[in-house]
Amino acid sequence: MRLTPSFLLLGLIAITTLSGCAVVAGGAAATGVLMSEDRRTASTYLMDEEIELKAASRAREQPIEGVHASFTSFNRRLLITGQAPTEAIKAKIADGVRGVPNVREIANEMVIDVPPSLASRTGDGYTTAKIKTRFLDDKRFAALHVKVVTENGVAYLMGLVKRAEGNAAAETAAKTSGVRRVVKVFEYID
Repeated sequence: MRLTPSFLLLGLIAITTLSGCAVVAGGAAATGVLMSEDRRTASTYLMDEEIELKAASRAREQPIEGVHASFTSFNRRLLITGQAPTEAIKAKIADGVRGVPNVREIANEMVIDVPPSLASRTGDGYTTAKIKTRFLDDKRFAALHVKVVTENGVAYLMGLVKRAEGNAAAETAAKTSGVRRVVKVFEYID
């Protein structure tokens, strides 16, 4: 088949018209690959996403002054990180999300402190990215098996891992600049 200029132009128009579809298809394919490598079932993976959204929504329904709360779910275990002004408010945040459907356990790791600045939270995001990048280079475990959340320099690690994998991930995270402490919130499969 000979490629004529009009055929090439038609192809270019089709590509630009369908580029949004290509992005969606590419994103769906990437999600499919991530889910196929995940140790959770596909339904649990999706449940975790739903748990995070519902927990955050419940927290927004009853805003409390001086609170910064983040919610991360892995294998239906809900991790709460952030800052609260008192122990009573920390407990109230956990109580507020206790009724989220499909949550089987809550790990409330909030600390009693003032919420960090936007710059600090941005730094935490950068630290998380550095940890994840270092995980890709570490051949002792699969980076996809460990979920990382960094809050005020504390790296929280979640996942379904073997003990040796969890220890290797914690060691790698601890050696990353910007990490003050590592908290393992793993479920062990051995």
